[in-house]
Amino acid sequence: MGRALNAHAAADVPLPSRAERANRTERPQSVSLVVEDMHCGACMTTIERALRRTPGVREGRVNLSTRRVSIAFDAAVTDSQALVDVIGAAGFKAAEAIEGSSEQENRRADDLLRRLGVAGFAAANVMLLSVSVWAGAASDMDAAAASLFHWLSALIAMPAIAYSAQPFFRSAKAAIGARRLNMDVPISLGIVLATGMSLFQTFRGSHQVYFDAAIMLTFFLLIGRYLDEHVRLKARGAAENLIGLKSLTATVIGSDGTARRMAARALTPGMRVQVAAGERIPVDGRIVEGESEIDESLITGETLPRWAKPGADVHAGTVNMTRAVTVQATATDDSTLLAEIARLMQAAEQGRGQYVRLADRASRLYAPAVHVLGALTFAGWMLAGAGWELSLTYAVAVLIITCPCALALAVPAVQVAATSRLFAKGVIVKAADGLERLAEVDTVVFDKTGTLTRGEPVLRNGSELSDAVLAKAASLAVASRHPYSRAVVRAARERGLTIAAASGVVEIPGSGLAAASPAGEIRLGSAEWIKSGDPSGGRTGSLRFADANGEIANFEFEDAVRPGARDVVSALKLAGYRVALLSGDRETTVNAVAQAVGIADAWAGIKPNGKICFIEDLKARGRKVLMVGDGLNDAPALAAAHASLSPSTAADISQTAADAVFQGQPLAPILETMTVARAAQRMSFENFAIAIGYNVVFVPLAMAGYVTPLIAALAMSLSSIAVTANALRLRGRNLPLESLRRTA
Repeated sequence: MGRALNAHAAADVPLPSRAERANRTERPQSVSLVVEDMHCGACMTTIERALRRTPGVREGRVNLSTRRVSIAFDAAVTDSQALVDVIGAAGFKAAEAIEGSSEQENRRADDLLRRLGVAGFAAANVMLLSVSVWAGAASDMDAAAASLFHWLSALIAMPAIAYSAQPFFRSAKAAIGARRLNMDVPISLGIVLATGMSLFQTFRGSHQVYFDAAIMLTFFLLIGRYLDEHVRLKARGAAENLIGLKSLTATVIGSDGTARRMAARALTPGMRVQVAAGERIPVDGRIVEGESEIDESLITGETLPRWAKPGADVHAGTVNMTRAVTVQATATDDSTLLAEIARLMQAAEQGRGQYVRLADRASRLYAPAVHVLGALTFAGWMLAGAGWELSLTYAVAVLIITCPCALALAVPAVQVAATSRLFAKGVIVKAADGLERLAEVDTVVFDKTGTLTRGEPVLRNGSELSDAVLAKAASLAVASRHPYSRAVVRAARERGLTIAAASGVVEIPGSGLAAASPAGEIRLGSAEWIKSGDPSGGRTGSLRFADANGEIANFEFEDAVRPGARDVVSALKLAGYRVALLSGDRETTVNAVAQAVGIADAWAGIKPNGKICFIEDLKARGRKVLMVGDGLNDAPALAAAHASLSPSTAADISQTAADAVFQGQPLAPILETMTVARAAQRMSFENFAIAIGYNVVFVPLAMAGYVTPLIAALAMSLSSIAVTANALRLRGRNLPLESLRRTA
């Protein structure tokens, strides 16, 4: 059932050697730019086209979800500032991505929320005045009073529009300056014309005033823009979090034996670095002095630490657990394996960024069509002899009626309803289009350690141990942070035992714990150490406890399978999904877990880029893969997959890379997430049908002159309410597991 890495094509693609990574400086330089005011597929195409025409640019890829552009360029021909200017000339403001850029994104979302509040407050007050005018018209309201109400509406609406609609005005101005169209151009034109016409009619004392339509239009469009920004805010690039896994400083041993602290970025190959117990290793290198246990779970996914002796290779980002060691650096800073994983992460993210949603594709034709319809309406009524005022009024109504509010809310409204439901079930959806991609998957690939299993050792033979023995062992174990010691303490607490910490506990790194008791010495440690008393005794996959009388008890550990894992796998297979297991762990361990959960396709010993190769191979065959993983070694695969999930116990980088994160030990939230995603996809198409149907009905009426700008704004608002109400049904809707079944 299980197959080792060399049985799969992914094995033929090894990780780059240290020499290859060290020579990366000879390759084209790269830069990541943050781009503002990029909202649709047309914006993405404009930027990529501008970059392709730029001398020295080897490659430019846009990630629409995170509003980032990744550019590879020849430093001898151009530089990052020149690339910023190129994007600026295309009508977009860009800046080099730096740490803390998420704060800028938060400020943008907060700014939209403030503008939304102002527009909502103004719309409510202007509507009250409009209702008064309508009611007064039926009872022959005094013309002076009606004019006063119109001027009050102007005083409220015009400053509010000038402030609240600035995001649309700025975007439209940049687009026109770059000689292109986007969806904000007709939006801005409709708002400006409705406001200008209303002011003109107010001066004339006419009743054809539509300040309420202009401010309501602004309010509802800001709702859609804020929802979109709020969802995008959760989709920041995952590779940024890798900085938290780096050691920022290092202790360097000079040729004269003196130690000095220096920045990890300043280290060079050949330097000797001392790493104390508990510190992260700052470089890729080889141990030259000392022995210790190295926690390599970030790289391999293996929960148990590896015993490393002189000559053993170690990697940046891993943790030295027990004894101080000296490491001779072979690769530093951007040439380390950790940096390589970051590059894999960025490449995978950009590949996923090419996914263009239905609304984005529609937007490429929407803006020109709106202008054409508005112009045809104005020209048609002018030819019919209606006069420029009436013709312009009907054209404004067409611009308002075709404003893409319902279309813009179609997907975000469903996302809000779906994410609220999943949040109540312990699932946090992070990616802007994550639900759409989750609904499309046909293959589910699981990581083993920390995903199908708990990711931490648990005491397997606890039922064979007496309360007295377990309590005594826990009294020693509570003094250590070793994974086995924590498992012993956890087992004692789960049994309800009182743990009295032993006094004078001595921890012998790599061997075990010892303490004096009234009856003699007690020990908890490796079998070799307990048996021989030799502190250099190597560790094994179990512990032994020896009391003062020489009685010995075995403590055996395992990485237990998560609750309900077999049921989840069975449900997925029954629903028609292909299920596979990828792991960097040993083949025997992978086989045992695969058999326990019922997965036939299991692959062992796969490195981070091997997982990407496996997923890319499936994608080349037309499969759409859901990756479920938790370790740093899974992060590039999570980003490369069509969709991804991660448990809340995962590394920060993996949680950031995943489209959704689920809480708790059971895997049942995976089924809930996929079921809700399928329902959300159906509901999104329903909302698109509502938005399209609204346009099919009201656009001809507006062009025929049966719709005033005010009625157009109300109709546009009702269409938005309709798609929102339809989306809210998802929150309380019963979704049976049968709805997960694939039809294809």
